[in-house]
Amino acid sequence: MLRSLLRFSLAGILGLFVVLAQGAPKSRAAMGVEDARHLLSRSGFGASPEEIARVARLSRNDAVAQLLDGARQEPVTPPPAAVLEYQAPRRFKDASEEEKKALQQEQKQNGVLLRGWWVEQMLTTPSPLTEHMTLFWHNHFVSSIEKIKTPKAMLEQNLLLRRNALGNFADMLHAVAKDPAMLVYLDTATSRKGQPNENFAREVMELFTLGEGHYSEDDIKEAARAYTGWSVEPDTGDFKWRPAAHDGGIKTVLGRSGDFDGDAVLDILLERPETAEFITGKLWKEFISAEPDRKQLRRIAEHFRNSGYDIKTVLHDIFLSPAFWAKENRAGLIKSPVDWVIGTCRTLDLTDMPALPLSVVLRQLGQDLFAPPNVKGWPGGDSWINSNSLLARKQFADRMLRAEPVRLPPRLRALDGNNMQDMNRRMENAVDDLRFDTGRWQQALQQLHLSPESVLLPAAPSQPLADNLTVPEQIKALLMDPVSQLK
Repeated sequence: MLRSLLRFSLAGILGLFVVLAQGAPKSRAAMGVEDARHLLSRSGFGASPEEIARVARLSRNDAVAQLLDGARQEPVTPPPAAVLEYQAPRRFKDASEEEKKALQQEQKQNGVLLRGWWVEQMLTTPSPLTEHMTLFWHNHFVSSIEKIKTPKAMLEQNLLLRRNALGNFADMLHAVAKDPAMLVYLDTATSRKGQPNENFAREVMELFTLGEGHYSEDDIKEAARAYTGWSVEPDTGDFKWRPAAHDGGIKTVLGRSGDFDGDAVLDILLERPETAEFITGKLWKEFISAEPDRKQLRRIAEHFRNSGYDIKTVLHDIFLSPAFWAKENRAGLIKSPVDWVIGTCRTLDLTDMPALPLSVVLRQLGQDLFAPPNVKGWPGGDSWINSNSLLARKQFADRMLRAEPVRLPPRLRALDGNNMQDMNRRMENAVDDLRFDTGRWQQALQQLHLSPESVLLPAAPSQPLADNLTVPEQIKALLMDPVSQLK
């Protein structure tokens, strides 16, 4: 025993000397422009020259600490008043056909407003990491306005995800499981004793916690019984507990037996080490690379689990891991439409770009906010890039730099009647009035001793820039370069 303790102590002392000799000075050093752009691009959506220059003066440790400490829990601007109004199902039931069409148009219009509101948060937030993580959790705890129909329910879920985006995963899991949008999307709201619906039980294991291969069909069937009785009050849209619909019998889930309710089953899932590894793996793929380093991942996942599922803890470990900063992992992730559109606007300091048209651009590029394609969400990676999407991205960049109107597709304009047409005119006028201030952006680059390339691209362009290009021409060439699609 004494020999083991001595061996452990000597190893610890040697490790401490290594840290003191190699790690400490580096951790205090200013990270520089390349590292700053990498951190800001991966953790948020692009970065302006001023943001890059500010963070470049910090050490990696200090920069990550500022990112995490500065995370918001609330949106920058309040949601549209119209989206806050709940439309009870009975309004549709008792309405005439003409009234139903009007209500449906109103819901669709509010859905468009909701998408524009979230884009505005992404454009203007002082905490891009918060919005990035809200989007990450939206693609993890998937639900869709296409099925739920009620914009207010999707708004409430979005606010829930933002409040918990960098909080505690266990708390968020329990809250999302009872969230009305999730209850409707995965049909838990109609699940009852004797006829349990298995959708949520399956997805909470496969997609939200354990991952495939770590549960059985019997586990799903038994867990589904535990969630019976969780429902939605139709007159208010709030969560409602229906004890008469709950199956109170003994259930066996992952080898544990008892009179479990839904929260007890969630706690069983959280106790499993596979849950921490699954979530950490998804965060690794989001921020570092498509192929995790299993040794580093397990170490980070264990720390995450031991922290009680503190999300800031796991992000701290990810952002300060050797893999995050490794050269081989730079310019290795493909930007999603949100990454590319919002990131470009923030990098070029176009945060006053009208948000509503941008939400439509995102839909055209394949990332329709509040409407992922299925329960697995947007697959990401290579799926974002094909000949059509590349052309659409290039057309948007060209249109944005020339400040041409971003017009809604005719189908969407016709969808929402006169109010939507008036909104379109206001949007188009706003975009017409917008001009990219090349001179101001160029002046910022000169004052900060930055080049357009160092701000816009994660690596050298695939084609060297011609020497005689003006700054606007350089920007356009860099945004058209394939490397601009990477981060």
